[in-house]
Amino acid sequence: MSSFVQPARVLLDPLDATGAAVEARRWVWPLFILVLCVSASGTAFSLRWDASPAIIQELQMSGKLGSMTETEISEEIQTATRKALVGGIAKGIFVMPLLALVLAAALWVLGWLFETPAPFGRLMSAASLALLPIALYHLIFTLCALAQHSMSAARVEELVPSSLAVIQGLTPKVQKLLRGVDFFNLWSVGLLALGFSSATGMRRGRALVLFFVAYALFVGVSAGLPELMAGGGGGPGGRRGPPGGGR
Repeated sequence: MSSFVQPARVLLDPLDATGAAVEARRWVWPLFILVLCVSASGTAFSLRWDASPAIIQELQMSGKLGSMTETEISEEIQTATRKALVGGIAKGIFVMPLLALVLAAALWVLGWLFETPAPFGRLMSAASLALLPIALYHLIFTLCALAQHSMSAARVEELVPSSLAVIQGLTPKVQKLLRGVDFFNLWSVGLLALGFSSATGMRRGRALVLFFVAYALFVGVSAGLPELMAGGGGGPGGRRGPPGGGR
């Protein structure tokens, strides 16, 4: 039971509980909780998602709607719902453990770069524990989704408002940046820094600054990269539009 309670305490007492959980290499239960919550949210979405508007719009854009019978349209809607169910469960079972593994590998590389190596088991624990806020988000989403009678795809992002992207009247680029200022993501980054500090011995303050700066750079690049790729590269002495220009 302690192997389950100890990781759960990380959400309530991150400063003290994170170090103990990393030292004990607790990663199985956090990963299991993550898989369960993400799979549950995907299932809840598929059960409440009204796929009809999205599928009909897609068929209209492809020009297939006029030649299809009501039965064929109904089958397309059912197929989309089944794909959403399978995709949601697959994300929990396969994608999230892979994400934790990749994150642990990134921590190992970071420890090597800063000459603060640590056993991979501790880094795996730090990565799994850092994803607990994401699991909590999916748990809240599951409860909110099941409370809905039906739900559109646009409703998904508004169901659990946790970022500054809820502010209206902003440009798409600014909204994309503010989407990175997300409560659960920031919580996760903070736990990742504390876990890395406990695993490697790096000072907490240094680890927190390092990870939050890295996250800010990641958000900035994620928001600006599509515009940069769309704008292309200019010739010598010129640019084809501003580097981070709006779409």
